[in-house]
Amino acid sequence: MSEIDYEKLAEIELQKDEAEDAQSDQEKTFIPPQLEDPELNINHPYYDVARHGIIQLGGDDNSGRKVITFSCCRMPPSHQLNHTRLLEYLKYTLDQYVENDYTVVYFHYGLKSQNKPSLKWLQTAYKEFDRKYKKNLKALYVVHPTNFIKILWNIFKPLISHKFGKKVTYLNYLSDLREHLKYDQLNIPQEVIRHDENLRGKQKGKLPPVVKIPPPRPPLPTQQFGVSLQYLRDKNKGELIPPVLKQTVSYLKRKGLRVEGLFRRSASIQTIKDVQKLYNQGKSVNFDDYDDIHIPAVILKTFLRELPEPLLTFECYDHILGITSVESSLRVTRCKQIIQGLPEHNYVVLKYLMCFLHMVRNKNMLRWAASSHSHLCTP
Repeated sequence: MSEIDYEKLAEIELQKDEAEDAQSDQEKTFIPPQLEDPELNINHPYYDVARHGIIQLGGDDNSGRKVITFSCCRMPPSHQLNHTRLLEYLKYTLDQYVENDYTVVYFHYGLKSQNKPSLKWLQTAYKEFDRKYKKNLKALYVVHPTNFIKILWNIFKPLISHKFGKKVTYLNYLSDLREHLKYDQLNIPQEVIRHDENLRGKQKGKLPPVVKIPPPRPPLPTQQFGVSLQYLRDKNKGELIPPVLKQTVSYLKRKGLRVEGLFRRSASIQTIKDVQKLYNQGKSVNFDDYDDIHIPAVILKTFLRELPEPLLTFECYDHILGITSVESSLRVTRCKQIIQGLPEHNYVVLKYLMCFLHMVRNKNMLRWAASSHSHLCTP
C-alpha cells in the first residue's frame, strides 16, 4: 500500500475507535483537569500546555529509571492547543531527565479526530528528538493500542530505526504495567481507568484460553544464568570463578573504570536478554559490538541477581540482619565471622567481586579528587 492509503486507513480506524468509545462513554465537552501540582502557576514558561496535565512525571520503573507519562485523553481539541508548544514542552520536560535512562508510558485512549496532531507534526516530533533523547529512552510502553497505532507504525516505519523499535512494548491492560514499573506511583487519568474497566468487562463472558504449562526443562550444559555456583563449577572444569563474572569484570577493568555511574545506569532490556541467550548457549560475547559500557555492568548484576541462592546464602540472612543489633565496636568482627563461615566457593567468588568493586571505588575517588582540585585551582 502507498503512504496515502495508510493515512486513509488511519483516519478510518480512528473513527472506529471513537464510535466504540461513544457506545460505552457519553461524549463530554473537554474540561481541563484541576491542577494537582501546587508549584505549577501562571508564571510557568509552558503554563498554557502544562495546565492540561498531558505530560507528567510518574515515579520510577522497576530498574529505578524515571517514568514520563503522556495521556491523550487530556489533550483538548486541536484549536485549543498549540501543538508546536506541546512539542517544546515535551522536550522541556525530557531535558530534565535525558542525561540518565528514562521510560515513557503513552496512554493512547482518548485520541480523537478533534484533538489528534497532524502526521506532519508527528514526523517533525520524531526528527527533532535527536540521539540524546532516543539513546537514553530504554522503554516506551503503549497502553490500550488500537489498529490506528498499528497503521501509524506502518506510516513511520521508514523513519524509525530497528534499535528504537525494539524499545516499544504494547500493553492491552493497565495491570500489565505492574510487571515493568511502580504502578501505584503513576497518575493515571480516571478516563483511562474507566476505559480499562470497560475492556475487562467485555472479556468477562469469555472463557480464558487453556494454557498448557510444560514441565520444567533441565538447564543446558552451557547454562550460565539461573544456575548454582556448584553447577557452573562442575561444567567449567572446576573453575571457581564463573565465566560470566570473569569476563564482565575483565572487560570493565580494561574499559570501564573511568566511567562515571558505572553500576547506576541501566541498558536495553532486549539487549540484556540477547547477551544472556548467547552466554546460555555457550557462544562467545564481544562487548565491543554493543558500544555501551553499561551492558557488561548490567550483565554482571543480572548474573548475581539470578543465582538460585544469594552469594551470601540464605543461611546467613538472619545473621546479616542481626548485625545492626551488635555493639558498633564489634560489628567488623561479626562481619568477618559471617563471611568466614561462607562455603568455600561463595567465599572465593565474593572476594573476587569485592576486590573488583574496591578498585572501582578507588578510581571514582581519584576522579572526584582530581575534579575537585581542578575546580579549586580555577581562577
